Amino acid sequence: MDSDNMSSKEKSQQRIIVVLALLLLIMSGLWISERYQIQLFSFGDTQEKFAENASEQLDSISKQLQLRMIQIKKLGGRVSELEMAREQILGDKKELAENPKMNEEDFKQKLAYYLRLLGLKDLEIKKLRKENTFLIARNDSLSREAKILQVGLSNVQKALKDSSETFGVKQRELNERSRILEVRNQELVEKVSVAAALRAEGVNVYAISSRGKEVGIHKSKKIDKIRVIFHLQENPLATKEVKTIYLRIIEPTGQTLSDYSLGSGTFSFKGKDLSYTAKQRIFYENNHQSVEFIYARAVPYREGKHEIELYAEGFLIGLGSFEVR
Repeated sequence: MDSDNMSSKEKSQQRIIVVLALLLLIMSGLWISERYQIQLFSFGDTQEKFAENASEQLDSISKQLQLRMIQIKKLGGRVSELEMAREQILGDKKELAENPKMNEEDFKQKLAYYLRLLGLKDLEIKKLRKENTFLIARNDSLSREAKILQVGLSNVQKALKDSSETFGVKQRELNERSRILEVRNQELVEKVSVAAALRAEGVNVYAISSRGKEVGIHKSKKIDKIRVIFHLQENPLATKEVKTIYLRIIEPTGQTLSDYSLGSGTFSFKGKDLSYTAKQRIFYENNHQSVEFIYARAVPYREGKHEIELYAEGFLIGLGSFEVR
């Protein structure tokens, strides 16, 4: 009798689990449909109906990918992954047209990938918006500080001129006052120089395989080249001119990657000579321009975290890192 009661309870629990699972699947489908404004069709019994519905779904996803591309471009992000996904969708549609009997499970897997990509790009858009808001506020603060510094510099220079024209002041007092003003003038000049320094933002590092493709996981055996890309902030005090940017790649051991046969060398920073991995001369446009380094070496990279340092005009202007596994 107890055995019958247990069996009945187990069957009841199994039915509850099945019902909950079905409800979860239904709610997930509704969420995806509403979140991405994509019409999720129920596939018909015929292959023709399946091919028609599949093609419409791909069109809907392609439009959503296009919207993400527009948003990310406006925010200064990269859209290469989205472009590849849209090209892949064109290939999927062509395959459907040529072979309407495509396996339904294969198509569902592709659909899941595109939806997952949309979710990831939404997170990326939120991150870019947050970064842009911060940068705008920072640039406003720099502009205000620069104006204050320029006014202070003008006042000091005017005071120097007035001092030299003042009559009746003892020579020793005049010399002492001039010395103090010269010191203050030099301090203000140095502050303006710091405010006018370049600043690199969004430093990203990508590994490039021997086939020329970017690889997401930085495995030592697969890395043929390193691609470092970043943007230079707009700065109202910076001069539009040719500038030299130095790249340092520092290994987990603390040593700087340096190969003179590949263009490495040394530069001066705060009175010391530092080794650099590569350097590049660019014309600074003051328009949030993108700068890219491609570095190739003949021997494998060490496993561990590698640090990226960027320098220009005697200042450290940006930092980044990448992991080699």
